[in-house]
Amino acid sequence: MRTNPHHVKKTKYLLLIVTGIILTFLSGQILPGFAQLQTTQLNSVFLPLIRNGNPRLTIWTDQDRLAVMQELAAVYEAGHNVDVVVESPDNLLDDFLVAVPAGEGPDIAIFAHDRVAELYGAGLLSPIQLNGLEDDFVQTALNAMTINGDLYAMPYAVENLAMFYNTELVQTPPSTWDELHTMGLALQDTAGVTWGFALSGTTYDAYPLMTTNGGYVFGKNPDGSWNTGDLGIGSAGMIAFGETAHNWNLEGFLNPTIDWTEAHNLFMAGEVPWIMAGPWALDQIRNSGVPYAINNFPSGYPFLGVQGFVINALSTEQTLAASFLTEFLADIYPMTRLYEEGNRPPAYIPVLNTITDPDMAAFGQVAAFAEPMPNVPEMGCVWGPWNNAFVFVMAGSKTPTEAYTDAHTEIRYCIDNPLPGMVNVPGSFQSEVGCSADWDPACALTALTEGGDGLYRGIFTIPAGDYECKVALNGSWAENYGAGGVRDGDNMLFNLSADGEVSFTYHPDTHILDILLP
Repeated sequence: MRTNPHHVKKTKYLLLIVTGIILTFLSGQILPGFAQLQTTQLNSVFLPLIRNGNPRLTIWTDQDRLAVMQELAAVYEAGHNVDVVVESPDNLLDDFLVAVPAGEGPDIAIFAHDRVAELYGAGLLSPIQLNGLEDDFVQTALNAMTINGDLYAMPYAVENLAMFYNTELVQTPPSTWDELHTMGLALQDTAGVTWGFALSGTTYDAYPLMTTNGGYVFGKNPDGSWNTGDLGIGSAGMIAFGETAHNWNLEGFLNPTIDWTEAHNLFMAGEVPWIMAGPWALDQIRNSGVPYAINNFPSGYPFLGVQGFVINALSTEQTLAASFLTEFLADIYPMTRLYEEGNRPPAYIPVLNTITDPDMAAFGQVAAFAEPMPNVPEMGCVWGPWNNAFVFVMAGSKTPTEAYTDAHTEIRYCIDNPLPGMVNVPGSFQSEVGCSADWDPACALTALTEGGDGLYRGIFTIPAGDYECKVALNGSWAENYGAGGVRDGDNMLFNLSADGEVSFTYHPDTHILDILLP
């Protein structure tokens, strides 16, 4: 039906007049203090009443991408009769999970691919059709956002590890890990290098070296989805990695302190010739002044992380949201601006091919062969035991076979025996109260008990010392809360000057954990 333009104009004028009357009445008659509200406050209350009738898109992002998304929204508005609102909630994931089922929240949001799987599992995402644009995106990025054959997020950026090497110490990067070992030992003898190799982590950060030995986390089904029945933590390849690390440690080649900060500091000081690092470390490495270049790994591959845009399955503007993504964002200018502000290689090939920054280009080349980090909830059972296995190997308390076989058994049990409803406080104190290892979200000894008032409590006798902990739900790391009740937030710290009883109280409404010391 065709709209009468004169009727629309009169309706707008009438709406403005009525709004003005309401404002005057409220400010002078009902709420004398109302007139003192700031203009922005008035706009937030009454702007929906005086909109020009354009459809509206709401986009949620984090603070890091807020400014660039507001900029792109303004560009889109200039060429379309659409109002675009960009917001940054305090807790993007939790707010999305709460708002969308209630019929609220955004039309579009930005999430990492592992969160996309979680939101898909909750039934909150609409599939996205790229309509012939598939070849414009890095295939591994599309794979990461694909679930059961459908794409649930349009990727725009990727992140992964690559091999940094010191160009003063290494003229030609090694082509095999054996060659890296030989070169590193020679540099320790002749160039004053402290360590031939340093690892910045026990799992994610070591994955390229694990995969070169044939290690893996989960196998794949014929359709490319993850087969959580095929667990590779106890595989021969993972054990072979443990043997390599163990031997390197014994001969003084591998720095035994597996710490992110120390590993990067050693590389920046020229005390280790190479390091496996990601684009998040670029700024500090560049600022350090160390001469470096970035290359692929001698063999093996890293995990791939992917950022992308999702569409709210309950949005009333799904068609418009899809058009915004595929007809506006999937283009040179928007994707270039996202790349420039994000310091991550683009997943959009036409922009990836224009990159002149050699570091970003190198990361992008490695990303093409990276493996998307498994985006299944079973990963919550993996991280803790997988980490502990390597800690045992480096400490010499278990052989690599024992460590990774035990970790495999623990992970398998966790996956096959979920613990719905468990509220736990895993942390560095757990072994002190009888758990088999620290940071175990499934240890029954540190589970909290609901006390009839909706709060969960536990009291544990802990020796003097410095400790860290978090809250983990359902016996895994899939849903966890840190300081301030923030999902996946920072560890909470506490100190005991003497042995004593520590009381933990968890508030499920805010996810805040109170720690009462003796």
